[in-house]
Amino acid sequence: MLDNIRKTTIALKEPGAITQSIGASFVPREVLMKICSEVGALMKLELKIPGLLFIDTPGHESFTNLRKRGGSIADLAVLIVDVTQGFQPQTIESIEILKEYKTPFVVAANKIDLIQGWKSSEGCFIKNISQQRSEVQQELDRRIYDIIGELSKFGINADRFDRVDDFSKTVAIVPISAKKGEGIPDLIVLLAGLAQKFMEKQLETEIGPGKGSILEVKFEKGLGTTADVILYDGKISKGDIVVFGTKDGAASTRVRGLLKPKPLVEMRDTGDRFEYVDEVVAASGIKIFAPGLENALPGSEIYVAKNEDEEVVLKNKLSAEISETMIKTEKEGIILRADTLGSLEAITRLIQHENIPIRRADVGPVVKGDVIEAVAIREVDRYLGAILAFNVNVPLEVLEEAKSKGVPIINTNIIYSLLDQFKAWREEEKKREAEEALASYVFPAKVKILPGCCFRASKPAVFGVEVIIGRIKPDYELMKEDGTSIGCIKSIQQEKQSLSEARAGQQVAIAVDEPIFGRHIFENDILYSVVPKKHIAILREKYRLQLNDAELNLLDEIEEIIRKV
Repeated sequence: MLDNIRKTTIALKEPGAITQSIGASFVPREVLMKICSEVGALMKLELKIPGLLFIDTPGHESFTNLRKRGGSIADLAVLIVDVTQGFQPQTIESIEILKEYKTPFVVAANKIDLIQGWKSSEGCFIKNISQQRSEVQQELDRRIYDIIGELSKFGINADRFDRVDDFSKTVAIVPISAKKGEGIPDLIVLLAGLAQKFMEKQLETEIGPGKGSILEVKFEKGLGTTADVILYDGKISKGDIVVFGTKDGAASTRVRGLLKPKPLVEMRDTGDRFEYVDEVVAASGIKIFAPGLENALPGSEIYVAKNEDEEVVLKNKLSAEISETMIKTEKEGIILRADTLGSLEAITRLIQHENIPIRRADVGPVVKGDVIEAVAIREVDRYLGAILAFNVNVPLEVLEEAKSKGVPIINTNIIYSLLDQFKAWREEEKKREAEEALASYVFPAKVKILPGCCFRASKPAVFGVEVIIGRIKPDYELMKEDGTSIGCIKSIQQEKQSLSEARAGQQVAIAVDEPIFGRHIFENDILYSVVPKKHIAILREKYRLQLNDAELNLLDEIEEIIRKV
């Protein structure tokens, strides 16, 4: 939706085409007027606001903390719902956040262009709806009513925006197509109208010391380390003392310079798209450069301190907040690294919800110390000795160290796949452990001697077999159907390659010292592995899930042969 307003392609750059971190864009009044000219004339709205600062927060359910930040600093919110999918877990979370912070909001019912039969065109929804066939209009209404029904579960009255009589009591739903640009003018006019009618006094506040949130900290050539900040309240000026969070608690510095992005520029964009200013008033996205910012934590709050006493108070407040987020314990658990404080909060919550213990949660790149710590954890609990890294750098030497020590580093830039990959790794570890344990037991096996495949008659007898059920390995003892032992397998080969085992469906050559082919064993004979009684009991009780039905039945058959003997 924002890409359509800005005429940008930020969404295409996001991993999974999903917002992964908070972004901000200022849309000035003249751009809003151009977008809304047609609808504004229809609704007789005079645009008074200087513009809109859009704060783009991630939509996935694991981003609750990031969305909380957006919800807590917003004057108005746009809740986007896909009309083809309806409410998702993250939609419900967003509504809870909006209710918690008492943030007024409108609903953008997106992707109306995917409704069958809909004829989409850029611009005014009010005009376009009248051009749709009656059954298509009815289908849109059905989907809108579904959204109305879901909102009613939260005690929220809602209706399509052009049917609302009292916007102070009813949440407006604007059908849009972000891809086609349809309905976006209607949405902008609605936001501007609501702001001007119901929030005029709230928006015209006294300007006090600035409050913001750090989006990103990075090195800029010619400037040094800078911080991208959303200033959501008050004012910040060149020379101000600002307090911000670091890994070691709160710190402070004096602002050396301020850069403000030009209109319609996304805060995360790079390049020569900023201008120098002496002061900035909320709400704005800004770039601050000052000494000491290299230690600033992305996701931390940043405050302007009026004096030294307030500087101390703000430092104590921020230090307490950071200590709640950063986790460091002595218990066994996974090691978590994330790029920002907000991401760390979101992922920590997600992991703790799954009852997965965390040894350490920190911001910044993966280091060798993390690998050493994971090795120690792995010795106690092999299912927890892993490093989860979100959107951070993993140096090559750290990767090599982890590989040599058998420590997995799960590194991704899509938060919701981090936990999925960890769970998949843990399941693989469990399978591997079961396989390692099974290796010490004799597995049930049934083989058939292949006709025309006697390569040597004795000492050792070498002949071809097909594994019908189970698996065979060197040192397995084989017996005939009457329980007569024919000796142990010396080796297994397939196309002149030695094998450590052969499984059901494979045809291989085996060497056995004791029998003479044509006297003790013959073509088409059926042979079985000799499974000790203790192994039978353990396989049946402890490793039943690792055996298929045919193998379990074969275990019964082998036990019966041994019992008769």
